[in-house]
Amino acid sequence: MRSFISITLIVFLGFISAILIGFRADLPFSPLDYDEEQEGLQERIIIKFSHVVAENTPKGLAVERFSRLVKEKSNGHIEVQVFPNGILYSDITEGAALRNGDIQMIAPAFSNLADQIPQWSVLDLPFVFRNQEDVQEAFEGEIGRLLFESLEPYDMKGIAFWSNGFKQMTSNYPIRLPEDFVGQRFRIIQSKVLEAQFQAMGAKAYGAPFIDVYQKLANSQVDGQENTISNIFTRKLYQVQHYLTLSNHGYLGYVVIMNRRFWEKLSPGTQAIIREAMEETTAYSNQLARAINEQQWDELQKMGLEIHELTPEEKVAWEEAMKPVYEKFAPVIGPALMNEIEILHAR
Repeated sequence: MRSFISITLIVFLGFISAILIGFRADLPFSPLDYDEEQEGLQERIIIKFSHVVAENTPKGLAVERFSRLVKEKSNGHIEVQVFPNGILYSDITEGAALRNGDIQMIAPAFSNLADQIPQWSVLDLPFVFRNQEDVQEAFEGEIGRLLFESLEPYDMKGIAFWSNGFKQMTSNYPIRLPEDFVGQRFRIIQSKVLEAQFQAMGAKAYGAPFIDVYQKLANSQVDGQENTISNIFTRKLYQVQHYLTLSNHGYLGYVVIMNRRFWEKLSPGTQAIIREAMEETTAYSNQLARAINEQQWDELQKMGLEIHELTPEEKVAWEEAMKPVYEKFAPVIGPALMNEIEILHAR
């Protein structure tokens, strides 16, 4: 009787299975057929890339291009999800989010790393780069290598340097000589070097997230700020500032960073795709940054700002006033990087 019931049950289940699959004779007898689409979903890699600037800035456009290239090169198996304008994290909180694994990639301004990793203070030194050639030589040479190396103990993997441009000053009062800074309040990226830079000129500096800059200027919480042409234009800071000084006193660039543990878990093939996409994006980004700054500089001149370009004599006065910043931070930055800066300046 038990054998009869077992045979009947097997026949019944086979009949039901035949109904469900439509009596397809071409299917092999297998209870779990291979599902290629499902396997693709299991292999799919999601990378959350958070940043704080607008989509139409050099960094914003570069991140979008990187996302597209990774998708194309991986046939959709790797997706870089982009979160611009600080919608996930501010430039102050994104570093902790990366280390915690809440996001996988960021592209902070150099200054945002300087307080935690002292070596990065070297890129905040005033007049550290004379021109774009200096910038590229630093990024592609020993300075870049040493800075990437300094990220490793913090569970961060340096992927690339992206250019943005030299910083200029905007303010509510004309600024030409160091004494014009005295008593004024400036918003800065939170950085001890940048704070010391303004103190050397007799001003007060306040660290604040980039997304808050416009409001702080509009509410007269600060009198001015320093930034690239593209950031001044895209954030419409010209609406709440009266004066702009072309000073090229500092450089604003970005370092693309990935969570190190996440990176090390990726297969060599996946890492190769990301590296290739990043190499193409970096070349694009550096060219784009120059083009956008030039284009938006043309537009910015139409916005009613009173613009002054430092004369050679005025620039020397600024450099002399800011010399104490080098003396104060050289021991913190360390001899290896300071020696490389001396070599760069000697060329």
